Amino acid sequence: MTSTVDSPASAGPLHPGPDRTGPVRVTARLDEPLSRGLWLVKWLLVVPHLIVLALLWAAFAVLTVVAFVAILITGHYPRSIFEFNLGVLRWSWRVAYYSYGALGTDRYPPFTLGPAPDYPAGLDITYPAHLTRGMVLVKWLLALPHYVVIAFFVGSGSYAVYSADTNGSWASGGLIGLLVLVVGVALLFTGRYPRGLFDLLIGMHRWVLRVTAYTALMTDAYPAFRLDQGGSEPAEPAEPAPSGAVALSTPPAGHPTWSTGRVVAVVAGSLLLLGGIGAAIGGTAVLTADRAGRDTSGFLNTPTRTFTGNGYALVFDPLELSNTTTSNNVDALVGDIRVNAAARGGSVFVGIGPADAVDGYLAAVQRDRVLGFRPDTGAIQQQQVGSGAPATPPAQQPFWVASATGPGPQQLTWRVAEGRWAAVVMNADGSRPVVAELSAGAQAPGLRWVWIGQYIGAGIGLVVGALLVGLSVRRRRTP
Repeated sequence: MTSTVDSPASAGPLHPGPDRTGPVRVTARLDEPLSRGLWLVKWLLVVPHLIVLALLWAAFAVLTVVAFVAILITGHYPRSIFEFNLGVLRWSWRVAYYSYGALGTDRYPPFTLGPAPDYPAGLDITYPAHLTRGMVLVKWLLALPHYVVIAFFVGSGSYAVYSADTNGSWASGGLIGLLVLVVGVALLFTGRYPRGLFDLLIGMHRWVLRVTAYTALMTDAYPAFRLDQGGSEPAEPAEPAPSGAVALSTPPAGHPTWSTGRVVAVVAGSLLLLGGIGAAIGGTAVLTADRAGRDTSGFLNTPTRTFTGNGYALVFDPLELSNTTTSNNVDALVGDIRVNAAARGGSVFVGIGPADAVDGYLAAVQRDRVLGFRPDTGAIQQQQVGSGAPATPPAQQPFWVASATGPGPQQLTWRVAEGRWAAVVMNADGSRPVVAELSAGAQAPGLRWVWIGQYIGAGIGLVVGALLVGLSVRRRRTP
């Protein structure tokens, strides 16, 4: 296929050929004979493509946002971005056709964003001369009926890497995945590809790609609710394309193609932009916690929870703190730790001590080791060890570096230090069971440097990423 451009002397509608029914044209040729067993290992063979496509799809997402803004302001899809995004769709369709999207060929897909006329799977999208600016705001909504159909085709709305409405996952569990499995079994035992299944699979892929192009803002032509089966586009008449439309099978004269350097630059820039956005979001979350989450004493606190143990003590898993450079690293980062405890009747003891000394004191004591929390219910995960009772009340032990005991609410404050430490909650008289309401807090003075560092990283990523993407997609004409 060749590029067709309206000349000034013949400015008028561009009429597609008789086999082109719309701006999105998906073609496929069953490349027989096919290997009986090669499909069993194609998952391994396409790994290099998946790695590259994962990076390309990150760039696709960023550039689609850029195109969204450009269309909203100017009504035009930047041609360089259109060429890149079309290249990503082409590449992904070829890989899907080779592997578990269709198993339609044993020819290994080329590593290129450009057209591959001799490859048995092809995709072309007519470049739109003009797009309706307001439509970019609602295309995702207008396509909702199609999402229902596509979910039936591909399963749970997930598709191979070329679906613009997903995160690029290769998970596929719908009708397409089931039919491809049937095709694989047929190849394995008969060496033949059922022609009816081929036509049906290409029709479903064609539907998905049309919706993909529409939701990726690459066309204003609403996808038809029609399953056009077979490897060629249907030959019924089509509406004339808008004036100035260009079929981008071959880049327009005077316009640079996507070289390897440009592709690498836009992918690197897109990853930096995504990383910068993520760092900015993370920095904002940490800043909010640092500023709004503190109490009047400057502590960041956990919610109060009720801890219940059938033994004589509740022992929390040891915390190991180590310094990597100076002796002030740990306390500078964490600061003071505060533990609030209140027993359900009677007096409570709460203490922090060296883990080895705590283990020695409670070696034969029936106790509950608190392992953590279940994220779904918040329930405490714990296990019971030991069988005896403590020989002496906990407050009489000399190894506690910080402790508090007595009736009513008790508060322990400890300046963290390097070492391996364990926290213990008991009844003051050493009896059982232990039922206490506990919460913990930390000053965390080093938290400020965390969000400052994240904002600095976000700024660098956004600026450098924007420069790389901007310079890569900028349209430059050659003499």
